[in-house]
Amino acid sequence: MTSVHVVVPAGIDDPARPSGGNVYDRHLCRGLMALGWSVHEHAAPAALERIPDRAVVLVDGLVASEALLAHARRLRLIVLVHMPVGDAREGEVLSAATAVVTTSAWSRRRLLESHALPAGRVHVAEPGVDAGDLAPGSAAGDQLLCVGAVTPLKGHDVLLDALATLTDLSWRCVCVGSLDRDPAFAERVRRRGLADFPGPRTGAELDRTYAAADLLVLASRAEAYGMVVTEALARGVPVVATDVGGVREALGHGGLLVPPEDTAALAGALRAWLGDAGLRGRLRRAARERRRSLPRWETATSVVAEVLTR
Repeated sequence: MTSVHVVVPAGIDDPARPSGGNVYDRHLCRGLMALGWSVHEHAAPAALERIPDRAVVLVDGLVASEALLAHARRLRLIVLVHMPVGDAREGEVLSAATAVVTTSAWSRRRLLESHALPAGRVHVAEPGVDAGDLAPGSAAGDQLLCVGAVTPLKGHDVLLDALATLTDLSWRCVCVGSLDRDPAFAERVRRRGLADFPGPRTGAELDRTYAAADLLVLASRAEAYGMVVTEALARGVPVVATDVGGVREALGHGGLLVPPEDTAALAGALRAWLGDAGLRGRLRRAARERRRSLPRWETATSVVAEVLTR
């Protein structure tokens, strides 16, 4: 049996703080076990001291730090980078790793541009997505959904600025996601009263939320991939998203892209969706077409397993 030690963020399974990175890590651990790997999970980088020499160790980049450097010679370290930072600390840590895994081709390019890393040591394992039931959609297409922690990075302020220009139309917007990452920001956007902010949803509750949606709206200022995009497409829900990071890779032809932090462009795309039944039909067909080619978790796990084996 092949063995790997996986260092993950604390609270990886906390339902109050769901994140794409945590979902990715959990699927990866389960997938590796399904392939016959012995997976030893650790919730703190300090655990590196207790791992035996020459062991294979996969470290989530969110908890990777300079502490890894002391173990780089005795352990075979693979760092999983969810969101490239591009700073010197990141470069030092990744340079000491045996290999690096990223979640999008965009992330890989960003790392190679930012740091002097050998190209052959940086790999891409796109997030998979679970199959979902098709959302029925409504004739009016007026049920808008945003999924993501309520923080400036996710652009909820830009989304609400766009929605403020659409008050002459009928629509409802639900913003699902953690409210405690940046409480002050979350309170400011909630007070505007333009959208519902029910907090985080997971499991069956999140499935029901997607099923009730006509359109996913993602106004992020940065995304390494955008797992919520493929979650929506897996249910045949079209997407309007900002063209940042790896979102274009996740979206394919399943929706519309607009420039980041461009309120007018986002508002224009939403107005077109709400006012044009023909456009809604075309985007729904495109989303269902993209649904058939979405990556699966088994593929991501196989890519990572091959990197670990090397």
